[in-house]
Amino acid sequence: MTLKQAYLVADIGTGNVRVAIADTTGAILGVASGDMQYEKDIHYPESIFFDPNALWQQIKNLSSIALAHAGPVTIAAVTATSQREGIVALRSTGQSLIGMPNIDHRGREWEDDAPDKHEIYTLTGRYPTSLFSALKLVGVRERRPDLWQQVETFVSISDWAQFMFSGVQGYEHSQASETLLYDVAKGEWSPKLCGIYQLDSTLLPPLVRSGSVLGKILPAIAQELGISETADVVVGGSDTQLAIMSLEPSVEDIVIVSGTTTPIIKIEDHYVTDAQARTWTNRHTDNTNFLLEANAGVTGLNYQRLKEIFYPNEPYELIETEVAAIRDTHCVGALGSLLAGEKSPLTRGGFVFNTPVSHQLSRAHFVWATLWDIACSIAENYNVLREVAHHEQGYVWMCGGGVQSGLLRQFIANLLGVKVMIRTNYRQASVSGGVVICNNALGIPNHTPETLQVTEPDGNNIHLKWHNEWKNARNTLKSFTHQ
Repeated sequence: MTLKQAYLVADIGTGNVRVAIADTTGAILGVASGDMQYEKDIHYPESIFFDPNALWQQIKNLSSIALAHAGPVTIAAVTATSQREGIVALRSTGQSLIGMPNIDHRGREWEDDAPDKHEIYTLTGRYPTSLFSALKLVGVRERRPDLWQQVETFVSISDWAQFMFSGVQGYEHSQASETLLYDVAKGEWSPKLCGIYQLDSTLLPPLVRSGSVLGKILPAIAQELGISETADVVVGGSDTQLAIMSLEPSVEDIVIVSGTTTPIIKIEDHYVTDAQARTWTNRHTDNTNFLLEANAGVTGLNYQRLKEIFYPNEPYELIETEVAAIRDTHCVGALGSLLAGEKSPLTRGGFVFNTPVSHQLSRAHFVWATLWDIACSIAENYNVLREVAHHEQGYVWMCGGGVQSGLLRQFIANLLGVKVMIRTNYRQASVSGGVVICNNALGIPNHTPETLQVTEPDGNNIHLKWHNEWKNARNTLKSFTHQ
């Protein structure tokens, strides 16, 4: 009997890590997930790290569980996708030294050492901050020289996972876009940027294209997982880019990826930047196009935390029912959203409601306010994108876990004044993108998922009043941040 051909996709996010087994049509056959484990780095005010060796063991354990769930299959390819901006530093022997996630800010103290931030933005498509990889490396060099002496090279987290599977090092272009050491327009490492951050170019591994075959799986790993030694290890890429690929959108389309954070992205066929440096420009994993991005910051994570407080044991369907019944704004929230037009993020958030506390105020109001905050933040960033690069289409695509809320989709359709479209694979978008990548590498035609639902603006103008109330509440809370 010929076994079904399938792929193993490792998806290493900010909050959790999962491994999925999917067939060539994108159908999920087995999945296992767990939390990412972080530790505080006492050498810096704002720094956390992870142990790559522990993460690798976790990936192998999750792979075994997912494979058991999938049943008898032939794993034809393995790939990885991960959070952007995160890196793993390696010794010359290839041993993993330290993992620094996207939310590690060990380089914050050295952000202002670069003499010309405009030049950096012009080359990298992003205003330089400690979010990006170069400043993580600078932080290690300046504060932990003992560790720095051992660093031979570094790779993104997805490239590291692929290295652990194959033994071959490489840095994929969409991930390289996040390093501040890569010329995004030219698609190559930049000696000038290396000079600005005083990082030797010998640290940089070879660039590799998403969808190319990196090598075969290491025999010892194949044996440990019980999969074929003929499996190819395919270059994946950033989780946002792979999520976008799962939708198969067109150039000029806008895609909203609703996850822990919410990137709002326009697909461009040429390099575009903003004169006011409000947006990011990234390489896409289709190896042809660019992605112009404004990011609403932490969004879905806020919703998840509020669910744990107000609806700890209730299903999402009950939340939707209760929240959809609200017809007033007894409560307005602003919860740390990031707006492209602002110089600094909101670092102290909260809810605003009338006092004395109304008997009509319920738990659903707080969740309603959270969803409305997410929608308004998306709308503000969408408007910045439209300033930088026009958007004429009467629709946007959405994917990611946050898309399951029909109410959020309705809010966004109303605020943007366009249709919101989702496909059937929206929940596992990054994994579905990994399937697209593996199909491309193996020459297998991709199966375009159906458009599941279209949400149209409902014509209710009350959202304009609600939007103004949100702006006022956010400005009030922001004033506390700077006191």
